[in-house]
Amino acid sequence: MSRVISPEEVAQHNQKNDIWVIIHGKVYDLTQFLPEHPGGQKIILKYAGKDATKAFEPIHPPDIVDRFLAPEVCMGSIDLEKLADVKVEESEEDKQVRLARERMPRLDEMYNSFDFETVARSVLKSDAWAYYSSGSDDEITMRENHNAFHRIWFRPRVMVNVKEVDTSTTMLGSPASLPLYVTATALGKLGHPDGEVVFTKACKSRGIIQMIPTLASCSFDEIVTAAGPDQTQWLQLYVNSNREVSEKFVRHAEARGMKGLFITADAPQLGHREKDMRQKYSQEEPDEIARNGTTVVRDQGAARAISNFIDPSLCWDDVAWFKSITKMPILIKGIQTAQDAVLAAKYGCQGVVLSNHGGRQLDFAPSAIEILAEVMEALKRENLDQGFEVYIDGGIRRGSDMFKAIALGAKGVGIGRPFLYAMSSYGVEGVEKLLDLFKDEFEMVMRFMGVTKISDITPDMVDIRNIKDHFVSNPIDYLSQTAYERMQPRGISKL
Repeated sequence: MSRVISPEEVAQHNQKNDIWVIIHGKVYDLTQFLPEHPGGQKIILKYAGKDATKAFEPIHPPDIVDRFLAPEVCMGSIDLEKLADVKVEESEEDKQVRLARERMPRLDEMYNSFDFETVARSVLKSDAWAYYSSGSDDEITMRENHNAFHRIWFRPRVMVNVKEVDTSTTMLGSPASLPLYVTATALGKLGHPDGEVVFTKACKSRGIIQMIPTLASCSFDEIVTAAGPDQTQWLQLYVNSNREVSEKFVRHAEARGMKGLFITADAPQLGHREKDMRQKYSQEEPDEIARNGTTVVRDQGAARAISNFIDPSLCWDDVAWFKSITKMPILIKGIQTAQDAVLAAKYGCQGVVLSNHGGRQLDFAPSAIEILAEVMEALKRENLDQGFEVYIDGGIRRGSDMFKAIALGAKGVGIGRPFLYAMSSYGVEGVEKLLDLFKDEFEMVMRFMGVTKISDITPDMVDIRNIKDHFVSNPIDYLSQTAYERMQPRGISKL
């Protein structure tokens, strides 16, 4: 039976050479681990002799302690009754967040994805908002992802019986109530204590496919266990420099029932996500152990801190190796040219995701919707379009955006940030509400366009003559512009 330790005893161990912290009701001696912590010493020292659970949970899966710390560093269990009596001083930021949540609109007042974004902006802590909302460099591509949809216009058909409309489809052979999936986004617990499991529950109730991220806050098994018996989930994979780690993960994912393996290919290094980087820099000074290489991790924001393991040597020759270790359909996520889409098909992949990582990698990379038509044409020209599924993500904020993507040949669309904002603000019910809004919008557009099922949607229903013209006058999107937080130079930035 483990020893029960009082908060007073833990508080005595608050020095660099003798440091205890409380995590999930257990007391750990992190003195020896302190110099090895990938995130630097400063964050651990901040919670020396205190309960670090609140800071630990959003960026660590629950099983990481057992996997990386020796059993003997666990000194015992904290006295929970006494811990409850310890007064925790409310920071100014915590106070602002609490007041913002008290003033949140009712869920039934949310009418579109931008409503959720503006609410999330007010109720998230600054580090969470910076991580979720940031794009790379000047955030041109991030904004272009959505703006590009405005250069596509509809050709509606009338006098069609559209009383009954069916929005369901199949993706990689699995049924879905919409041609939409909740795409992989990291660090869900920055926005909600239940993290990615929130998406699992909402997808279960609405018949939507979930893509599980490698860098989830929840453990992979926790997310899978929360799913229903017939619920479809896919795995997004960042390939580890240690291929044995990736192989073990992929085999385990297949054994747990994943129906697709999406290998992220657009992250040989991380883009400069300056909102995220600036937030981390302003909160924490460079660590004194920076000379050992940890400063780079801390100064590059949350994204850099969790992703140094990604293998920059990943190449087309690796597809054969992945095919040898799994029978899951393999898709390459992060395709940005027609040439690479054709190569993916030639190397035996079952599909691709046209994506620029939500505008978080190479600024001025093209939007997925802009290159979709030319990708489909290139695949057809090479006779590679049959049985090869093309998906897109980035900038999809309306049911009309979904329709445009399907019309141009996409099998389905991935949506990320809007669901993070819905989850952060309203939890499972928020994500369900947003899914309902997307469904209602998509169904409405189908009726206006004179179609009753997904297979009726064809390329001639959209006018894409302006899609390549970046100087054409776009309609002003006031909702998007208002929700977007402009980047600011260092001297006047809120971040």
